[in-house]
Amino acid sequence: MMTTLASNLLDALGEVRSAEAALRQIDQVRRLIAGPGIFSIQRNVTTARDPANEVRLQRLYSSAASRWPVDGVKRKTFTPWTETLFVRGQPFVAEGADALARAFDDYAQMQSLGIDTVVNVPLLRGNLCYATFNVFGSRGRWQPHEVLGIRLLALAAARWVEPVPELMYRFDSEVAAAAAAA
Repeated sequence: MMTTLASNLLDALGEVRSAEAALRQIDQVRRLIAGPGIFSIQRNVTTARDPANEVRLQRLYSSAASRWPVDGVKRKTFTPWTETLFVRGQPFVAEGADALARAFDDYAQMQSLGIDTVVNVPLLRGNLCYATFNVFGSRGRWQPHEVLGIRLLALAAARWVEPVPELMYRFDSEVAAAAAAA
């Protein structure tokens, strides 16, 4: 089933001419892979003018735009979540209320919707994470094939997400960790 879904999506995306239409199609396939939940893409809009040890994220796409509107901006400081995505360039996978509450300061809103799992995939250009592809679910636990499917959807979405021209961020993990502990 995954091979058929992937082939059909890639063929369909070849015909799409706008990011909005492409992301809607990707969202439809996301629902087949991950079930009910929320899908969003956050662009990293951090520049050299912003403080070190934090990133500014701006929502580019949201399947729950009434609750988490597109263009909303938030700052994220150095945490295991930012270290995983923005320093190591690796996907962040979490399951359970405790793990999500540690990663997201707005988890109370998510919890009211039954959200208890997340897969965040970094979209990378070189060593910089220019966006995050985010799937929040209400399934208790991710299966390996679901995480793989979400990661492949992130790759398909990457061509529709442009990095900001002056993207620049920096984390000094020792300084950031000390500030987080204070």
